[in-house]
Amino acid sequence: MSQQGPQGLVERMEHHQIAVYLGAMAAGALVGWAAPSAGPGLEHAINPVLGALLFVTFLQVPAAELVRSLRDGRFLSAALVVDFVVVPLVVAAMFTFLPADQAVRIGVLLVLLCPCVDYVIVFSGLAGGSSRRLLAATPLLLVAQMLLLPLFLYLFMGSELADIVEVGPFVEAFLILIVIPLALAWALQAWAARRPAGQKVSDAATTTMVPLMAATLFVVVASQVPKLGDSLTDVAAVVPFYVAFLIVMAFAGKAVARLFRLEAPAGRAIVFTGATRNSLVVLPLALALPDDLAVAAVIVVTQTLVEVIGMVAYVRLVPRFVPEPDRRPAVTAG
Repeated sequence: MSQQGPQGLVERMEHHQIAVYLGAMAAGALVGWAAPSAGPGLEHAINPVLGALLFVTFLQVPAAELVRSLRDGRFLSAALVVDFVVVPLVVAAMFTFLPADQAVRIGVLLVLLCPCVDYVIVFSGLAGGSSRRLLAATPLLLVAQMLLLPLFLYLFMGSELADIVEVGPFVEAFLILIVIPLALAWALQAWAARRPAGQKVSDAATTTMVPLMAATLFVVVASQVPKLGDSLTDVAAVVPFYVAFLIVMAFAGKAVARLFRLEAPAGRAIVFTGATRNSLVVLPLALALPDDLAVAAVIVVTQTLVEVIGMVAYVRLVPRFVPEPDRRPAVTAG
């Protein structure tokens, strides 16, 4: 018997979440185009909505499971290698061919050097990837990218970045988007373990994942579309790089999964973590850049638009690209 009411609506949204996300981005683009004056106000909503989304994401990672996941050496090693060794090498190969504009280059580096920690779990799960392992690895990937991003930016852009990128917004983003949501999630988990009321609140919170993801995409796109007018040339120039990145990382992710001898679900998760980028979390960092580098934020949002469309293809193709082994017994000739 199918469930009715709010729970049934949640299940339907989860079942059709790709359509929900594409619809949210389309609605955001429409609002941004029709009411550009709403952009600055919507921009202020990005961090609160994103913080709520990451809180719900972390809520699904029990603290005990996180500790256990740190012992899952092969998967974690594969994730770290694909995200912090292979991806920077792929970006380095592209870097020479990027437009010379400094703001465009910073935008591309910010977004491509940081692995996704939110909807990657959803898309990986839809393709039969090991969402649980990916979810448990999320805090580690977040901390690693925040520590390594300044180093990567220095290696790619040199000391000139020291005068441009301020440390303050990085620390603020780390606190608001990572430390606080993670602490609140673990506090709620502790409450849920001791009290039925806490369990009810936790259960209710986890049902908001899809609506919060849709709200985040809507707010991000609606706030940034008004800025596109003067940046269309820059946007058009980076789209081929984002598409090429998705194609290259499918093969690179599969190669890393094979190198670490991972089974198909874990291998698919590695393909997804290598391909999906953390545009939503690095956007506040791009927005904090000086006005003469404002186009960097639009370059970051452009990656989101390309990636979500790319994920529709990934969900269909990755299960064939990283198939389950054929376990049928071999037929021998008599």
